Amino acid sequence: MSQTAGILPDTDIAAMLESGAIRPDRPAEPGQVQPASLDLRLSGKAWRLRASFLPGPERTVADCLTPDLVMHEIDLTGGAALETGCVYLAPLAEALTLPGDVAAAMNPKSSTGRLDVFTRVIGDRSAAFDQVPAGYDGPLYVEISPRTFSILARPGDRLVQARFRKGAPETGRSITLTVDLKPGGGPAGWRAKRHSPLVDLSGVGRHPAEHFWEPLYAPGGRLVLDPGEFYILASREAVEIPLSEAAEMAPIAPEIGEFRAHYAGFFDPGFGVHAAGGKGSRAVLEVRGRDVPFILEHGQAVAKLVYEPMAGAVGAAYGAAGSNYQAQGLKLGKHFKTGSA
Repeated sequence: MSQTAGILPDTDIAAMLESGAIRPDRPAEPGQVQPASLDLRLSGKAWRLRASFLPGPERTVADCLTPDLVMHEIDLTGGAALETGCVYLAPLAEALTLPGDVAAAMNPKSSTGRLDVFTRVIGDRSAAFDQVPAGYDGPLYVEISPRTFSILARPGDRLVQARFRKGAPETGRSITLTVDLKPGGGPAGWRAKRHSPLVDLSGVGRHPAEHFWEPLYAPGGRLVLDPGEFYILASREAVEIPLSEAAEMAPIAPEIGEFRAHYAGFFDPGFGVHAAGGKGSRAVLEVRGRDVPFILEHGQAVAKLVYEPMAGAVGAAYGAAGSNYQAQGLKLGKHFKTGSA
């Protein structure tokens, strides 16, 4: 394993799978190990919950799954619909026995964010979502709450990803991202349609985009975000993540409070790198309006990208073996038919 502090690369993640520091209940699959992250898979069941929860420092997740919290158990084996407005909890196929100097953080995958599926990972004795401490030994669970589209889920589906950090966080440089609403020939963004059909998580490229999305235009470079509506927009800036760094998207100004500008925030080394086929890659922004209508203007700051050093060299850059989102512009998620919208 890399000896320096930072984000662990794919070579170290593969070694953790070999050593048992990452303990899947089934063999790892091709493409599951990314340059600086690991896709986490659903196991065979889920529970419909009355509400979200955190176990706190004294309890395991299993301790909390009492009849007053769990409404019913769902078998995912043949596929099951997870409906909008509901809260579910599912065991993940990957458990962890981390070294004492390695912690983990989780985030929705890009495709999950673009479906407006809200996810958070929970570990035993957790006091916070989407993170487990160095040396953690135990199972992982994912809370799933579809917001706009109901989804059809099966064992092995990948909604979330984990990033492993050796040593203390070392935040590096950051850049501000602004929204691209410049008037032009094509749409400035997409707004999700309410009451759309079910999205099959295994159905990559199978869903006609016009059944789920409507194009938006921004006359004069302005767009009004409606409360509770979900949008796909893009950054003006091309983004590049060097092979020596990983990055995460973060809010630019949480105090604004009128929109949330991202759901899925991990960017792996090689994203946007010309040599890996990523010249001109933009950051896609998953945006949800809040509270009151809000005017978004071309060039307005909406998020920041925070870089962190890698602990070692990556074996393969993002996009080197193909990717749905390398060299992307304004792009819907991989589940929707290209050119349909």
